[in-house]
Amino acid sequence: MNEELLSENGKIRIIQELVPGKQITIAHLIANPDEELYEKLGLNPNIDYSKSAIGIVTISPAETAVIAADIAVKSAGVELGFVDRFSGTLIVTGTISETESSLKAILDYVEEKMGFTVCGITRT
Repeated sequence: MNEELLSENGKIRIIQELVPGKQITIAHLIANPDEELYEKLGLNPNIDYSKSAIGIVTISPAETAVIAADIAVKSAGVELGFVDRFSGTLIVTGTISETESSLKAILDYVEEKMGFTVCGITRT
């Protein structure tokens, strides 16, 4: 939500507020990422890049990232690259099919069992 206010000097000041809902706002699969991307993200560099993928999810409330991480590793042979229960960010790595399966499993579970609003999976 954005709110515009005039400050004392007549300039517009914008206040942004986050009102967390039960939602997944990003579910993205990066197929065959460059080795440099793995390095910059601090992910496991000992993989076959020709068969690899990175899955990224942002979720709110942020603590739900822990549940999403659990679903991801139990539903497919992915590795956890990063989980942040404060920002709601989850990064998983694996083969393209494993990563896609884990993202689908997360979206299905939180939508059907937890009543979340979910986005579609995007891919590059």
